[in-house]
Amino acid sequence: MKMRLTAVLAALVLGAAASAHAQLEKKDVHIAVGGKNAFYYLPLTIAEQLGYFKDEGLEVKISDFAGGSAALRAVVGGSAEVVSGAYEHTISLQGKKQYFRAFVLQGRLPQIALGLSKAKAAQFHSFKDLKGLKIGVSAPGSSTHNLVKQLLTKAGLDPEKDVAIVGVGIGAGAIAAMKNGQIDGVSNTDPVMTKLEMDGTIKVVADTRTDKGTREVWGAPLPAGCLYAPEAFVQKHPHVVQALSNAIVRADHWIAKASATDVAKVVPESYLLGDRALYLFSFDKVKEAISPDGVISDTGAKATLAALRQFDAGVKSAPIELARTYTNEFAKKANQKHP
Repeated sequence: MKMRLTAVLAALVLGAAASAHAQLEKKDVHIAVGGKNAFYYLPLTIAEQLGYFKDEGLEVKISDFAGGSAALRAVVGGSAEVVSGAYEHTISLQGKKQYFRAFVLQGRLPQIALGLSKAKAAQFHSFKDLKGLKIGVSAPGSSTHNLVKQLLTKAGLDPEKDVAIVGVGIGAGAIAAMKNGQIDGVSNTDPVMTKLEMDGTIKVVADTRTDKGTREVWGAPLPAGCLYAPEAFVQKHPHVVQALSNAIVRADHWIAKASATDVAKVVPESYLLGDRALYLFSFDKVKEAISPDGVISDTGAKATLAALRQFDAGVKSAPIELARTYTNEFAKKANQKHP
């Protein structure tokens, strides 16, 4: 009798799962990301590695690009459907009359730092001293570039003319460019920045990996890595978007409870950059920056718009409808499913 009851319950569970999966408008989803090995996108990797997307009935393909702007171009061009990228791009895109909507958060702080070579750091007294330098970013137009633009603008410099910007990716390429002297400074994420710090290659002069550092640069905590897609995709595939949100929120929850060692066991070996101890140390530095629940802060969204208006010409005077750049509908439902 007990075995029969167990079998019936198992059948009911499987039936409910099959029913939920049957609602999906499609099962194959292509996500473009700029620098998948960065902690900035850790929830995406955790959801992939632990099978959370598959649990939702999805077959997710993830294509990795050198930076967030390159990943965005893949979706704008139609070769991918969803971006794993910085929330701020949804606002910049609307300034160009392109409507994208963020629907689940991976990072509640930008997690980007700017470091200068020891020689340049010795001559650094204020951000005006960035003038004339060659600065590496993940890709021109990415959030790592936006940090540089913000600092230059606050210093009264011209972000388009007063520095030379070089795309160096996120990973070993960025480290090599800095160590080989190809660039004077680098704006990037962890574990790259912590490795360069620990190796004595750079001195960090701006840091948004912590709440305090983020407020010093931007004036408020800003939502960072998220999943976003064209507004039409979100409207046409609500069950797919919900499934993606369920997986990312589940990953957010897992990370919130995980130790650095737990994370290192799950991510691909290449993420460790050949230094496991440093990876563990880096995770502990950025853990507070990862979203615990996937929900985008209304205050943070407003602060992001205010920041972009300072240096993004396309946003400066554009009539931005902030409510069309993000929704918390899916993340809130995901938290009910995975409390």
